[in-house]
Amino acid sequence: MDVSVADAPALSGTVGTDVVVVGSGIAGLSVAYELASHGRSVVVLDRGGIGSGMTARTTAHLATALDDGYDALVRVRGHDCARHYYQSVATAIDRAEAIQRIEHIDCDFQRVDGYWVLAPETPASELDQELDCCRKLIIPIENCVEPTPFHAKGQMRSLRFPRQARVHPTKYLAGLASALERRGAKLYADTCVESIHEHHGDTVVTTASGHEVHAADVVVATNSPVNVQVAIHTKQAPYRTYALAAKIAAGALEDALYWDTLDPYHYVRLQPFSADEDIVIIGGEDHKSGEANDGAQRLDALERWARERLPDLREVTHRWSGQVLEPIDFTGFIGRSPDEEHVFIVSGDSGQGITNGLVAGLLVTDLITIGASPWEEVYAPARKIHKNIGELINENITPLKNFAEYLAASEIASVERLRPGEGRLVRSGLKKIAACRDRNGHLHLHSASCTHLGCVVHWNSLEQCWDCPCHGSQFAPDGTALNGPAVSPLGEADKPANLEAAE
Repeated sequence: MDVSVADAPALSGTVGTDVVVVGSGIAGLSVAYELASHGRSVVVLDRGGIGSGMTARTTAHLATALDDGYDALVRVRGHDCARHYYQSVATAIDRAEAIQRIEHIDCDFQRVDGYWVLAPETPASELDQELDCCRKLIIPIENCVEPTPFHAKGQMRSLRFPRQARVHPTKYLAGLASALERRGAKLYADTCVESIHEHHGDTVVTTASGHEVHAADVVVATNSPVNVQVAIHTKQAPYRTYALAAKIAAGALEDALYWDTLDPYHYVRLQPFSADEDIVIIGGEDHKSGEANDGAQRLDALERWARERLPDLREVTHRWSGQVLEPIDFTGFIGRSPDEEHVFIVSGDSGQGITNGLVAGLLVTDLITIGASPWEEVYAPARKIHKNIGELINENITPLKNFAEYLAASEIASVERLRPGEGRLVRSGLKKIAACRDRNGHLHLHSASCTHLGCVVHWNSLEQCWDCPCHGSQFAPDGTALNGPAVSPLGEADKPANLEAAE
């Protein structure tokens, strides 16, 4: 998605600063804003345009409700963790409300209710357990028996979470970027970070162009951390999610957040559009990244689901997808990078990237400025997974299965048969080649080995890129790394000698 919220040059030389923030989405700019507000000098680097990553694709639910449910969080992490989690997200939403007011950011911020809607396939006991758990944790929640458009016929049960919020994400980011520049922060776009290392009390960030930024501290807010080879990636899994926007008559749907209880679940909110019309933003149809190449069909299914429940829905104006990172034990990874004193990371959004990014702004700033945070243990990147071991094993089977693909046959007999917009894996001896023809008809041949840890990449026809199913890296048709944890491009490959013989 070609979105940039601020004009910024590429870094063209070596500079020094108090803090370098790598990544300019909601997490990166929130951290940068809070640090600049505390008097720190800040440099923000992004491999693309400012605000052009996954935050530009979010549906922007600001929620204290937890995707996996507080009942599940208590069972895996305990009551204290759940209480601190709620405190962190509630405080973060309050902070966003304050910032948009202080900085005069016109971003459609609005407090709304959130409804967790019982799906027919889900036993009512699931809502009972969540209601009981939230009441014990003193989390504001109400049992509702009024139907919403997203209930099945004859059903009315939902849980209401008051004082959630919605926001226009790129408008909010644009406001943060402007506020940062007023505070003297420096923003650099089109600047790919290749390495981060601590050296004699200095933390050095080196870019692909060979430039360096020297700082006391570095914050890696790149969705999936580019500075950690293994430690975090075994504790979270990448999932692709789909969304669409459609017009509806103003007032036809209550301005609220809606989530159903399916797995994967559907999520819905409104976005103001005009005096006569609102935009409904609908998401769902998630799957493990790189394990399906049917994005268009999933978007069609999402539209059918929406029209069945909102028969007055008008034309669809936008369709897109994004990637979320699901932590095994339900909370993100925000804090000190494992085994590094002055490097901090933000990852594991669990589909709540806006809220978690706002939390990161407060938590990381506390760690850098005062050395501690009351939420530190909830999000600690170095934490061990003591429970939910079955899920840990299940998610980490993907890399093991993936390496067997090096032995699989070619997906197409000849790369010359590739149509524009099509990509396939081809064997050439013992090597696997990622072959695609871009929409302009140009043929691209690269190694199919992800430059992070060597998993075989898969073609994503909707996004026109190569996805790594192991840890979520993405690569453009020309091999350029689009999303971490990979930072290096796919290796070049020669055209297979025998084009017609599929091995």
